[in-house]
Amino acid sequence: MNRPQMLIIAASLAMANAAFAAPAAAPTAATPSAAAFDPSNPFARASSLPLQYPAFDKIKNEHFEPAFAEGMRQEALEMAAIANNPKAPTFENTIVAMERSGKLLARVGSVFGNLNGANTNDGMQAIAKNLAPKMSAHSDAIRLNEKLYKRIKTLYDKRDTLKLDAESKFLLERYHTDFVRAGAKLSAADKEKLKAFNSELASLSTTYAQNVLKEANAAALVVDTRAELAGMSEAAIDAAAATAKARGMEGKFVVPVTNTTGQAPLSVLTNRATRQRLIEASMSRGSRGGEFDNRDAVVKLAKLRAERAALLGYASHAAYSLEDQTAKDTASVNKLLAEFAKPAVANAKKEAEEIQKMIDAENGGFQVAAHDWSYYSDKVRAQRFAFDQNQLRPYFELDNVLQNGVFYAATKVYGLTFKERKDLPVYDPDVRVFDVYEANGKQLAIFVADFYARSNKRGGAWANAYVSQSKLMGTKPVIGNHLNIPKPAAGEPTLLTYDELRTMFHEFGHALHGMFSDVKYPRFAGTRVPRDFVEFPSQVNEMWAVYPEVLSNYAKHYKTGEAMPKELLDKVIASKKFNEGFRTTEYLAASLLDQRWHQVGAGQVPTDVLAFEAAAMKDAGVDFSPVPTRYRTTYFSHIFAGGYSAGYYGYLWSEKLDADTVEWFKENGGLSRKNGDYFRKMLLSKGGTMDAMEMYRKFRGRDAKIEPLLDRRGLTAN
Repeated sequence: MNRPQMLIIAASLAMANAAFAAPAAAPTAATPSAAAFDPSNPFARASSLPLQYPAFDKIKNEHFEPAFAEGMRQEALEMAAIANNPKAPTFENTIVAMERSGKLLARVGSVFGNLNGANTNDGMQAIAKNLAPKMSAHSDAIRLNEKLYKRIKTLYDKRDTLKLDAESKFLLERYHTDFVRAGAKLSAADKEKLKAFNSELASLSTTYAQNVLKEANAAALVVDTRAELAGMSEAAIDAAAATAKARGMEGKFVVPVTNTTGQAPLSVLTNRATRQRLIEASMSRGSRGGEFDNRDAVVKLAKLRAERAALLGYASHAAYSLEDQTAKDTASVNKLLAEFAKPAVANAKKEAEEIQKMIDAENGGFQVAAHDWSYYSDKVRAQRFAFDQNQLRPYFELDNVLQNGVFYAATKVYGLTFKERKDLPVYDPDVRVFDVYEANGKQLAIFVADFYARSNKRGGAWANAYVSQSKLMGTKPVIGNHLNIPKPAAGEPTLLTYDELRTMFHEFGHALHGMFSDVKYPRFAGTRVPRDFVEFPSQVNEMWAVYPEVLSNYAKHYKTGEAMPKELLDKVIASKKFNEGFRTTEYLAASLLDQRWHQVGAGQVPTDVLAFEAAAMKDAGVDFSPVPTRYRTTYFSHIFAGGYSAGYYGYLWSEKLDADTVEWFKENGGLSRKNGDYFRKMLLSKGGTMDAMEMYRKFRGRDAKIEPLLDRRGLTAN
């Protein structure tokens, strides 16, 4: 899902972000020479397609590196001109000039970062590896430029006398903070150390991300017979056979391993040995030896991050990272996670007891293990609520969910309408494109929908911006959503699980945040907010998935068109808190693991990755083997290759705001244009133009309360 705040382009080379990819932030230390740049390169100028939509049909691998090189050269010259301007610094000739810089680099960076996550190939991965240290140096050359920082500091010191509007003043303050946090105050010698750290970190993150993708393919479950996959649908088994054939293993069956520790087939596979093999394949990724083993990369990443933090004056990487989030410090995050850990594990153990009763009733003769949980929890759900998750899937056909669920809710709440267009180029035949219109008929954005899993697509779900909104730049948003829904066999419908349904609504919440952006400066566009705030609007949008009026509009049987029976809907609502102990515990375990890796100081980084992970889980009280951590260290791309290092807690932090906001919608009549317009005006449109928690208080009239979140997760009784 795809994780969290905007990433600089250097990070997007390793992994297109969990939320969006940001514009370029810097030029190289040594300005590249003006080599001939082919004017026919599709990145040479803004795309002539609507809203500068990328010309995917013209973009080829060979276009990226020349465009990056020229983009860095141009921006280096632009930044040098700003830094060396003989005129006294003004907001316009310094801050605004910086916001206007780097257009070419922004174009190529956003497209490359996104395609490298969604539709990569060997050539792109080689480019990413080559570019990562160059982009790191490029970023350092700006943030560590003493002349540039002096101009910014001169303006910052007299910011209260410059008569700036609120957004402009906040922009100036953010630039100052960005530069200081990037090391602008360091000595010349320490700046050189920092550059070396950043370069190596960029390369290691890229290696880690590429290992995760390659290892996911290498670790796929291979079986010899259809009987071993009993419980999966015939179409799914046929797809496994086709995957095996495509990999040169005709006659066998291949079940790919996807993003998280848990794997979707675990809920239906009746063969316990197969389930065990699948979970073991998942959990061993990146730690079983071979060329894609990530343990060495993890140790080096953690060590370099800790040493960089120490150089910048912080006790740990987490302390450095959290200072710039709404949580502010490690104590606040540790307190939040500790408060949830005990009741969450207690709930998970109660759930395990129920599962064990089910196993014993069937004379299973074994104790519940991680590979049993999904399969038997569905049975417990079926017994308690007289339905199982598979009963829902015929009512959740993908296109119907999209058009009559996700889009319908956006129409009702925000007045948006959507029109699919087939004339714009796409990078894969399954990608769909929609024009998005305001209630008055004016075009708001373009939405790109990429829902199916591919072997060259990173795991999880995420949103991204190909073009960000900015009044200064005169741009409107082109926003993408990416999921990893298994593609059915030809002619078969795409029927979603409940989790996939919820993910569609969630990611579209990110898309709305990007599309509703109404800011002047690119620095603040869309989801460019603190990382522990970015998931909040997307989580709010999940509420419409089961809102009665919305659900009744899309939950119709794909064959008969009949509406989902009310009694089935009632069971869905009644079971919403079911398995929350598991869901909360697996998430908390991953969040605690993230903090443990990033709260170690320089010189304290462990060398035994798996031993450290086990000790961290035990110390935090979440070492309950039937509920493994959502991500293990060696495939936790959010924190080692994405933008969530020391920030995975942000989903829970944001959910507190989300649950409180859902209560606000309920208190004010629920689904209505009035509520949607207010939420859009007060929050979704503002991007990062002000302090995030101040923004929330202005919307809600107070700080968020914790009680709605505790109730949602079924933790009030503990």
